Amino acid sequence: MRRSCRTALVAAVVVVALAMAPPGVCEKKGPLVTAVIVFGDSIMDPGNNNGLHTVVKANHAPYGKDFANHEPTGRFSNGLIPTDFMAKKLLTMEEEAFYKVSSGSTRCHRLGDRDGGIAQGLNVKELLPPYLGVEHTREDLLTGVSFASGATGFDPLTPVIVNVISLEQQLAYFDEYRGKLVDIAGEEETRRIIDGALFVVCAGTDDIANTYYTTPLRSAHYDIPAYVDLLLVGVESLLRNVSARGAKRIGFVGLPPIGCVPSQRTMGGGPDRGCVPERNAAARLYNARAQELIRRLGEEDPAGDNGARYGFSETTKGCCGTGTNEVAVLCDARFMPVCDDVSEHVFFDSYHPTQRAYKVIVDYIFDHYMQFLNL
Repeated sequence: MRRSCRTALVAAVVVVALAMAPPGVCEKKGPLVTAVIVFGDSIMDPGNNNGLHTVVKANHAPYGKDFANHEPTGRFSNGLIPTDFMAKKLLTMEEEAFYKVSSGSTRCHRLGDRDGGIAQGLNVKELLPPYLGVEHTREDLLTGVSFASGATGFDPLTPVIVNVISLEQQLAYFDEYRGKLVDIAGEEETRRIIDGALFVVCAGTDDIANTYYTTPLRSAHYDIPAYVDLLLVGVESLLRNVSARGAKRIGFVGLPPIGCVPSQRTMGGGPDRGCVPERNAAARLYNARAQELIRRLGEEDPAGDNGARYGFSETTKGCCGTGTNEVAVLCDARFMPVCDDVSEHVFFDSYHPTQRAYKVIVDYIFDHYMQFLNL
C-alpha cells in the first residue's frame, strides 16, 4: 500500500463564517466553537461503554496508562483520544483569538483582564466527557459531550452483535441532552449553542472489519459494493438527522485502510501479517462513495507508511500483549504485558492508535482541513 494508515476528514453540510475584527483593532471575539458534540465508535468513545453489558470496554488497565493518574477512563488508548485533542486545539485557538496587535503597538492587550479574566470567553474545555456514566457539571453540558460508543456502526446489526449503543440511540441521547440544555440555559441560549457547535461523526470501521469480515452475518448475503451501499444509507440518515437537529458544522471522519490495522493483519494478512488488500479496497470504496454523498472527502493519515517520519518505529503491531489480536477485554494488564516504548507505536492495542498517534492525526486535520469550517 502506498499509504498504509490513512484517516479521512470531511467538513460537510453548511459552514457558517465567524465574524472577524477589523485589522489593527484589539477586540474580544466570541467563541470559535460553542460546544463539541460527538457521535461515533471507539475512536471517539471516552467511556460511554463503561456501564454496558458488553466485552467492548476500555475501563481497565493498561488503557489509560498515560492518562492523568493512570486512570482507565474507558478511552480506547493509552491516554487521550481525538476529541480531547480537538478540544485542546479549539481552546488554544480561542485563547489566541483574544489577542490582536493594535495599530502602532508592539503588543496587544488581553481584553479579558477587564471583565474577570480571559477564561470567561472560552467555551471549550480540555477533555470531552462521555454523556453516560459521569456526573456532569453545568459547564460540561453547555460545552458539549460525546455520545460515541465503541464497536457501533452505520449497519444497524453492528451494535446489536456486541450490545453497544446504536447511532439511532445516540441521536435519542442527543435529544435528551438538548432538553437538559434548555433546562439549564433556556431555549434561546440552547439554539445559540447548537448553532455554534462543532459536530463530529466517526463510525464505519467496525462495520467492515467486524460485522462483514469477522462474522458471516453480512458477507453471506452482500458483496462489498452492496454492503457499502447499505452503510451509506446509515451515513445519509445520520447526517440528515444531525443537520435537522440544528448542526451547521459537521466533521465527518472517513475510514482508515482497515486491512493495515494490526488485528486485520493477523486475521487476514497471512504468516507475514501483511496489509490485507481486499479490506483496504473496501475502505477506499466506502470513502469514494461517501465523497459522492457529502461532496468533500480527504484521505490522509500522517502516521502510515511514513511512520518513521513522525518518530514511530512500529506501525504493524499494538503495544498491548503480542500487539496482533489484543483489544478491549483481551487487552488486560492483569494478563497481558505492555510495551515500555508506547510513544514508538502507532497502535496501542490491535485496533486503536496511541495517544501520540492521535495527536499527530488531529494536528494534521487542524492544519489541512479546519479552514473548511471557517474557524
